[in-house]
Amino acid sequence: MGIVKISNLMHDNLRTASDALSRSINAQAEHWMRIGMLSELHPDLCHGEICQLLMRARQAGDESLAFFTQECAAAPAGAKATRKAAR
Repeated sequence: MGIVKISNLMHDNLRTASDALSRSINAQAEHWMRIGMLSELHPDLCHGEICQLLMRARQAGDESLAFFTQECAAAPAGAKATRKAAR
């Protein structure tokens, strides 16, 4: 585990969000980092789809990056086209 330096404004935002969502500040920061990482790795997925992946990973007991890579690779090819057309 390491130390990450963030701005005072981001820390204030983390504190507000963590209070509102009943998470520790560290848990909120990790949540935002996980969402951001997955958004960058899978730009074709919307926030709701990323949240569904996180829930399936939790249910499967596997929150590793490998789970998200396998899940997205296993999605039917037409699903991505359908999602893009729906936006």
